[in-house]
Amino acid sequence: MAHVVVLGAGLGGTIMAYELRDNLSQGDRISIINKGSKYSFVPSNPWVAVGWRDRASIEVDLEPACKKRDIGLYPQGAKRLHAAENRIELTDGSFVDYDYLVIATGPELAFDEIPGFGPEANTQSVCHIDHALSAKDAFDKLVAKPGPVVIGAVQGASCYGPAYEFAFILEKALRDAKVRDKVPMTFITSEPYIGHLGLDGVGDTKGLLESAMRSKHIKWICNSKVQKFEADKVTVEEVNEDGSTKTIHEVASAYTMMLPAFRGVEAVRDIEGLTNPRGFILVDRHQQNGKYPNVFAVGVCVAIAPTGKTPVPVGVPKTGFMIESMVTATAKNIAKLVRGEKPNAEGSWNAVCLADFGDGGIAFVAQPQIPPRNVNWSSQGKWVHAAKIGFEKYFLHKIKSGTAEPFYEKLALQVLGIDKLKAVKFDD
Repeated sequence: MAHVVVLGAGLGGTIMAYELRDNLSQGDRISIINKGSKYSFVPSNPWVAVGWRDRASIEVDLEPACKKRDIGLYPQGAKRLHAAENRIELTDGSFVDYDYLVIATGPELAFDEIPGFGPEANTQSVCHIDHALSAKDAFDKLVAKPGPVVIGAVQGASCYGPAYEFAFILEKALRDAKVRDKVPMTFITSEPYIGHLGLDGVGDTKGLLESAMRSKHIKWICNSKVQKFEADKVTVEEVNEDGSTKTIHEVASAYTMMLPAFRGVEAVRDIEGLTNPRGFILVDRHQQNGKYPNVFAVGVCVAIAPTGKTPVPVGVPKTGFMIESMVTATAKNIAKLVRGEKPNAEGSWNAVCLADFGDGGIAFVAQPQIPPRNVNWSSQGKWVHAAKIGFEKYFLHKIKSGTAEPFYEKLALQVLGIDKLKAVKFDD
């Protein structure tokens, strides 16, 4: 019997536990450690921020599904990982021992790295359901008293899709409220060009997103380093290709939502051999840590090198489908280890993304996510908005039912020619 612990119950962690249950025997124990017992569908937060969703519509209580699948749930949350001792200290002072650990914590949001940044200061956020609900209150005030808006992502950010989504969703919501004509909008990003996305673009995302912004009268500033956020303006340094200062902008703003840089959470940060200086988990192609071979990691907490040099630091996003490929590989590799065999599964890291714009959107497929690619495709249309709604309902049902991947999802992926796993390889 093995005890496998999953640290974190977000998109990656919850599905990780379900896939482990599918791959391990009933005699093996599986546990989830998480702050609270609720799963929240983060991709829907931009809709929450304009009142198109509420908390109840995007949250799932994990206790029934965990009980159904015989998965232990520790809602106290983790205080500190003691990797050398194979145990996790919980916030209530108790400990959970493990034979294998999968770290799926997601990130810590580094708002403190820029003065005036974050929901506790001068900006809004869609990174967490609580932030999004607060952003909805600020949206209502904006509608009542219109003014300029700034949306985007700061230096070191690695998640750009939600910034673009929210810019267009907010634009649509302001049109619906009949105040768009009173709200100038500026998109500020650390990307070297619009549509870079931390991936050096996918298909024609540059052309598609620039065209969409022009059509919606959204101005933009790229290669940007935000210096500070104030209640009524954003001070940003725009740099040249060599990193030298091009100009300093003071952009007026009555409502600001910019995505932060990420770092590893405190419970796992600064463990030698486990994390990089930023606190992200070091793993090999099997999602396995080199120093602690019984520790794996999936999702946003994984360390991935940037796709190339840029004038301003730009991180690499970990998209939902890419994370699910990590999860599938990890479940198979842990099952191998439990049986006394070597891990041999490698995630494809393919990216499939639906960026909703409120009444349309852009979809892209990158195989693999990191270039060069075998597939590099993007498209746009009203169908993307409908597809995003369908995926939200489908994924929440999957979490609620305790299903890792039903047969019809496998069939759909096969029809699209999207593989979660590379061909299984055996190490020498």
